[in-house]
Amino acid sequence: MSGTPLTQPVAAAAPPAQPPSPSAGSWQIGPAEGGLRRLDVTTRDAEARLYPHGAHLAHYQPAGHAPVLWMSKQSLYRPGEPLRGGVPVIFPWFGPKPGDPAAPPHAFARRMTWEIQDVRTQDGQVTVVFSLAATPASHAVFPHDFTLTYAVTIGSELSLALTVHNRSAAPFTYEQALHTYLAVGDVRQVSITGLAGATYLDNAPAGGGSRVQQGPDPIRIQAETDRCYLNTAATCVVDDPALGRRISIAKQNSATTVVWNPWIDKSKKMPDFGDDEWPGMLCIETANARDNAVTLAAGATHTMTAVIKVSLV
Repeated sequence: MSGTPLTQPVAAAAPPAQPPSPSAGSWQIGPAEGGLRRLDVTTRDAEARLYPHGAHLAHYQPAGHAPVLWMSKQSLYRPGEPLRGGVPVIFPWFGPKPGDPAAPPHAFARRMTWEIQDVRTQDGQVTVVFSLAATPASHAVFPHDFTLTYAVTIGSELSLALTVHNRSAAPFTYEQALHTYLAVGDVRQVSITGLAGATYLDNAPAGGGSRVQQGPDPIRIQAETDRCYLNTAATCVVDDPALGRRISIAKQNSATTVVWNPWIDKSKKMPDFGDDEWPGMLCIETANARDNAVTLAAGATHTMTAVIKVSLV
């Protein structure tokens, strides 16, 4: 089980043969933009699209619903570049690397090609398991041995489980996130509950990194928003009146929730994000970051899980 160098991603191994019964779930490998290979999954309750590049989930749509995840039309489908939208996997640092401004933001896991370790079906769901191990290139910026295992289960709900295994002889500390981009009808109309009373780092330009306590009212997006809510294991619920639906994001072994929307000015500064796309997306990220970085003992494992459900209202 091995990853690929940061600058030289290669094609991932093909998964096993498709199961004989379509009702049990099916999958197929196909080409995608920029030559990146993709895995298309269909189950009795949903469909999804995944890329070994970054172990990236780009599409999830339960039957009877609009797509749950947002992807930018300007996303770069290039080896070595992250995809914009869906669910990027962030490891081992979140945002800029402390003390190393030249390091890639949100680290390297989302830029590398992962192996498809397994594709299996159970109870009408399909689970795709990706794996990634340390390489000489990763050692240059994160000098520890690790293996990541990422299980994506597609069904009437979406389950994401990221496991970190410390294969070093000493503990190491890391940050992580499932940087989930939700598709919304109009971000200015949504409300977010579940974070009342939590303290957050306000990383938007106007906030300057200050610590703020969230009030009792639902969160509404009215400007550029970049918040790391700390020490919270709560389920977040996004009410979206424009699409007439509610999305819940439950989690385990995650103490940080990130809420992000770039708004107008920042959207124009990102080459892989359309200038007018910001109203259609909202990031609610399951994470362990900043104060909640994980210190993992030698030989130990840690699994962080998110479960996303959508219902009509």
